[in-house]
Amino acid sequence: MNEPALIPAALYQHRQQAAEASAGISSEAIYTCFKRALLNRSATGTVLDWGAGQGLLIQQLLNLKQFQSITATDIQPRPESIDSAVQWIQADLNNPLNLEAETFDVIVSAEVIEHLENPRAIVREWFRLLKPDGLLIFSTPNNESWRAVLALIYQGHFVDFGNLSYPAHITALIRKDLSRILNEAGFCSPQFVFTCVGKIPKFPRHHWQSLPLVSLGGLCFSDNILAISQKP
Repeated sequence: MNEPALIPAALYQHRQQAAEASAGISSEAIYTCFKRALLNRSATGTVLDWGAGQGLLIQQLLNLKQFQSITATDIQPRPESIDSAVQWIQADLNNPLNLEAETFDVIVSAEVIEHLENPRAIVREWFRLLKPDGLLIFSTPNNESWRAVLALIYQGHFVDFGNLSYPAHITALIRKDLSRILNEAGFCSPQFVFTCVGKIPKFPRHHWQSLPLVSLGGLCFSDNILAISQKP
């Protein structure tokens, strides 16, 4: 286990508890977007799942059958269900991994960056770990959706960053933030993709997409956003 020695044990334990609170699972709509993005870009080679949680995105990567090797990392221990071919690194992702630079062709990270304390440090670490021309795909809550903005106006916080989401969700980002952080680290300007699945404010069991006679998606009606970029 790659537990940093420079942080207090209580802080490390707090981060573990925050990770447990998130359950390590994202939605099927998010995984579908990752799969589509990887297929559209014919992604191959070595891939790192950053913040793998319970391993559901790993299963998608395995099903694609197009990667030479799959490595996963998370602050939580390796789930028993993970295929033995997958290398698992248990580590606090607020800190750099003990891996050589330019190790991976692809890095994927589903709903993780909002859990971490310093997104700029995380993106710099992704840049370090990617090979030249490496592909980065990560997702986070869409804080520019109508649902998120209405929560900010009426409740004083983005919808996925209230008391029920704390301490799991601690870093809220919008597209401008993501673009700046990626460019600062040296990445190409990102493409943004939306899940086109979003809950209706005050009716979280219902989605905009279930309304009859309309087709709603994109920025305003998606709960999650993917950023896709490349290391030059």
